[in-house]
Amino acid sequence: QVQLVESGGGLVQAGGSLRLSCAASGSIFRINDMGWYRQAPGKQRELVATITSGGSTNYAESVKGRFTISRDNAKNTVYLQMNSMKTEDTAVYYCSASLTIGAVNFRTTRNYWGQGTQVTVSS
Repeated sequence: QVQLVESGGGLVQAGGSLRLSCAASGSIFRINDMGWYRQAPGKQRELVATITSGGSTNYAESVKGRFTISRDNAKNTVYLQMNSMKTEDTAVYYCSASLTIGAVNFRTTRNYWGQGTQVTVSS
């Protein structure tokens, strides 16, 4: 069974830092793009940052210069380092990954989501 498991959420004061981790496990042939999204109460889920298998990154304007996405391909893990956090960063953060699974001649690629981790920034 393929799954993404997130960790590292919690409560932090404005100006502080948190690091989120997301590990992919199961019978995975290849991990393609990975990313982080977030959803604040009453709002739609939005992109925070993405990273390709080659390490190219993309960030939402609201987090540029404060958040850093990275990945460890040997550990099938993606990270989100969040610095200089603001109260508006409060949300449930979701990990996403494009995974190729299946046996030879039966491989498929689809997007998977983690269960989400709460991040709360207090003023």
